[in-house]
Amino acid sequence: MAQRKYLEHLKAIEARINKNLFFICSAVTIAAILMVLIEFFSRGVFPPTRINLFYFGVLIIYSVHKELVRWLGRKEVERQGEYFVYSWIGLTTTLYIINFLTKDYFNYSPSGQTLDTLRESTIITLEVLAVFIFTRSLKIMKTMLKNRVR
Repeated sequence: MAQRKYLEHLKAIEARINKNLFFICSAVTIAAILMVLIEFFSRGVFPPTRINLFYFGVLIIYSVHKELVRWLGRKEVERQGEYFVYSWIGLTTTLYIINFLTKDYFNYSPSGQTLDTLRESTIITLEVLAVFIFTRSLKIMKTMLKNRVR
């Protein structure tokens, strides 16, 4: 009985931690998106964001922790992480369309230098998708293992 009570206490603590990690990841996502937008529309006036590795790390920490909370048996883990996927796909697609319609205008600085903003946005988007697929795979694996045991 004491072990069950401890497990429930642990689940509650980890769920609160995960909620905090979601808010941190959301704030970093908003900051990264704003930086990408500023970099894109300024056409090289601002330096490259270089936030990819940091953002990817924050996203992995949040996502893996969220899956661990699920594996602990916490049922009410929300699917809010999908918003990160949709945001990046929407942003990157929109930037490509804008750049296409402006005949590559945003791919070059006023002095003619090639800019990497679209490439970097694509990399972030693919990283976010990879984390999403990885965590979905973990969820499927958990479901399969759970159903196999029964």
